[in-house]
Amino acid sequence: MSRRRWFAFARFAAAALCAAALVHRLFWGLSSQTIAGQNFFAYLTMQSNIAFLVLAAIGGVIALRRDEDPPWLTDVRTAVLSWTITAGLIFGLLIWQSGVRGIPMTVPWSDHVLHFLLPAIAIIAWIIGPGRRAARWRLVLLVVAFPILWGLFTLWRGSMIGWYPYYFLDLRQVSGFGEFLGTVAFALAVFAGVASGLIALSRWRQTVPDPDARRRPTPPSGDDFVI
Repeated sequence: MSRRRWFAFARFAAAALCAAALVHRLFWGLSSQTIAGQNFFAYLTMQSNIAFLVLAAIGGVIALRRDEDPPWLTDVRTAVLSWTITAGLIFGLLIWQSGVRGIPMTVPWSDHVLHFLLPAIAIIAWIIGPGRRAARWRLVLLVVAFPILWGLFTLWRGSMIGWYPYYFLDLRQVSGFGEFLGTVAFALAVFAGVASGLIALSRWRQTVPDPDARRRPTPPSGDDFVI
């Protein structure tokens, strides 16, 4: 079986694992009363992982049918992976801060999968997965634009219902507007940094066959000169 075909099945497996983790996280939150059902999809983590699930499934089908990912798939992968990896990094920071502040934070296995395991798998697949060309630098703007739009909507929604998915978006839970701006700026910088890192990796190491090698004529063998 070819590496590309194995990669297709790996994408399907990642999609299945992501789906199982999302379902478990939803029901765990409902049973523990830590999250209202209508707020589950308000988290950037959940939105980005749902996109990851869909993308992995579509990517698996494409990997079975084509030797290379189309350019649009590389573009979408760049954005979605940037969001999921950044969500994992920020989640890890939140866990660390809760420990420093002595605030108990219960984390189910599904959170570990969504925030840590799947991003780690995604990075490995990005580096060695066959069929990927270089990503475009302009995608950094797209990666940063989505959390900005999400943040603006979340702030508006939070002012209406009095609930925010992350504490640093709630001015009542931070020291002031300065901490709020600083935390938001840091988060956006992480989004941009992760996207830049993924793009740099993709340009440093493409995982498609050399296109010039396909058009390069085969050098004549010694037998071609025998009369």
